[in-house]
Amino acid sequence: MSAPLIAIVGRPNVGKSTLFNRLVGGRPALVHDTPGLTRDRRYGECDYFGAVMRVVDTGGLDPEAARDVIGAGIHRQALRAIGEADALVLVVDGRAGLSAIDQGLATQLRATGKPVFLAVNKIDHPVRDDLVHDFHALGLGAPYPVSAAHGRGIDPLLEAIAAAVGARRPDVPDAEPQDIWDVLDPDVDEPDDGDASADDEAADDAGSDDPAHAAARARRAEIDARPLRVAFVGRPNAGKSSLTNRLLGEERSLVHHVAGTTTDPVDTAFSIGGREYVLVDTAGIRRKAKIDADVEKLAVTMALSQIERANIVVLVIDAELGPAEQDARIAGMVEQAGRGLVIALNKSDLVGNDAAKARLRELTKDTFHFLAWAPVVMLSAQRGDGVDRLLDLVDNVAREHKKRIPTAQLNRFFAEVIEEMPPPLHHGRAVRIHYLTQATTRPPTFVLWANTPDGLAPSYKRFLANRLRERYGFRGTPIRIAIKAKHDRHKPNE
Repeated sequence: MSAPLIAIVGRPNVGKSTLFNRLVGGRPALVHDTPGLTRDRRYGECDYFGAVMRVVDTGGLDPEAARDVIGAGIHRQALRAIGEADALVLVVDGRAGLSAIDQGLATQLRATGKPVFLAVNKIDHPVRDDLVHDFHALGLGAPYPVSAAHGRGIDPLLEAIAAAVGARRPDVPDAEPQDIWDVLDPDVDEPDDGDASADDEAADDAGSDDPAHAAARARRAEIDARPLRVAFVGRPNAGKSSLTNRLLGEERSLVHHVAGTTTDPVDTAFSIGGREYVLVDTAGIRRKAKIDADVEKLAVTMALSQIERANIVVLVIDAELGPAEQDARIAGMVEQAGRGLVIALNKSDLVGNDAAKARLRELTKDTFHFLAWAPVVMLSAQRGDGVDRLLDLVDNVAREHKKRIPTAQLNRFFAEVIEEMPPPLHHGRAVRIHYLTQATTRPPTFVLWANTPDGLAPSYKRFLANRLRERYGFRGTPIRIAIKAKHDRHKPNE
């Protein structure tokens, strides 16, 4: 049974997102003094002493603002959250006092027949408790004085909600697996001469009884079982929200021709053909020099943080405008973060004839010349053209991102590479590479043991990465190559 859903609603700028952040932990929702900042539904999970509840943050409900296109979209999103929720929390501003909008919302929420809890926010000190009395007039029972910013009064509110919705502890083990990504261990053991390939193959042997190998296999299996986290990033108005909505088959993110409609990152669970995903729609990322408002700075910062959290990043580009320098910067961030990358040329239906599309492909190739390994797909979120190919590409890149090559294969391959192109001399001395192994995945990371690590120039590492791609693929994922010193064990330490 899924956890009960609690919707946080209220008029603009009363502190709904601050309360959401307080309940789910951290700062997953953007918070600022600007009214109307939250536009899409944002979901999170709250664990109150073992009582697990899902929480959804909504945009401010204001009849006046609902007359424009974006305001009407915010209302639709909030009303959907109210409709799907098991209980509702109406947040009001205790300092501002009771308003006509609060009264209208209270009437509307009572009509749903669902449990409604009144949270009077911004009551950050007992001397302000008297401000709560006016809100009894809303007829929603005893108000809960809270300060979402400081955490005051949150426990009584959560206790009442958990009791009303029957929230309970799920039947899962107490200890959650550690949520970290594979990283290159600086203390990777130097292999024994001539026998490392056997050790590596033993590590991948499903029948191995070695506890370390079994733990490594279990951890890889646990990571593989998680939903694939796919982040859509790009410049403003490239069609990220439209693409997310097309995949989901519903208006999950607000869409408008005005750039900057999306502010918070929007996470949505998605399943198709037995495959599980979390799709993340993000705010448009402009060049820093063009960002003036504090809100946009925060939105861009949160969008960039989603690159680090994602498994695969889809860089969405407006095909009519073509790729630009800013797109290359964003792609460089994805590569630096070690995430899988797919480049999606959206609105391709608006690109004229075949000659124009050929010029677009050539421009894309030139702009991302340093990421020749990243696949490119032309699509139209508006019409749905090519969207099915996008998911297939994402799945393929995810497989390449976690691909692991057995050490025995690697060293047979590397012997061929050395014969074709030996490492260049370093200060007149030959650089000898003793061994090559894959240390980690996500991204695939390889370690070379050499007698003179400084003697291997970046150009030789690029050459080796290209040869690895030619032999094993790794399409859509960065490759890391690290060099470690191979010490002579027969010589005493100096």
